[in-house]
Amino acid sequence: MKSLPYFCRGEVVRGFGRGSKELGIPTANFPVSVVDHLPADIGTGIYYGWACVGNGDVFKMVMSIGWNPYYKNTKKSMETHVIHTFKEDFYGEILSVVMVGYIRPERSYDSLEALIGAINNDIEEAKLKLELPEHLKLKEDNFFTSVTSLSSAPPPTTASTSQTIMNGH
Repeated sequence: MKSLPYFCRGEVVRGFGRGSKELGIPTANFPVSVVDHLPADIGTGIYYGWACVGNGDVFKMVMSIGWNPYYKNTKKSMETHVIHTFKEDFYGEILSVVMVGYIRPERSYDSLEALIGAINNDIEEAKLKLELPEHLKLKEDNFFTSVTSLSSAPPPTTASTSQTIMNGH
């Protein structure tokens, strides 16, 4: 995937409401405008990388891009699980991520337990891979200290404000 590492940011929006409730694995969802602007070579599947909420610390993350076959979604989504325990939800905050690698394709599962097990395996794999020196250096990328809120985004030209802040690659 020639587009990796891929940098993007956008406002955290409400998703399907399943990450925390059904899976016990909270996710932050990007708006459709961010999903629709992914490069063609970033296909559906599970990715790993770094994430930052607002101007906070940078943490490891895993991201699902696709239609979540277990749930038979009809809308493509980008759901980021930041590997950190937050005290509260952060809807409306700006999430900045750098996707650095690919773990596996998305697939359906026979049970919710099997899906949760696969996600936990993805999290463990991401933790290990992100310790590699070539991935660790991206945690310190200037991208995470640049635009961190809608109010500090550069003025839009021909793009809308949400498009202005979403694509750093």
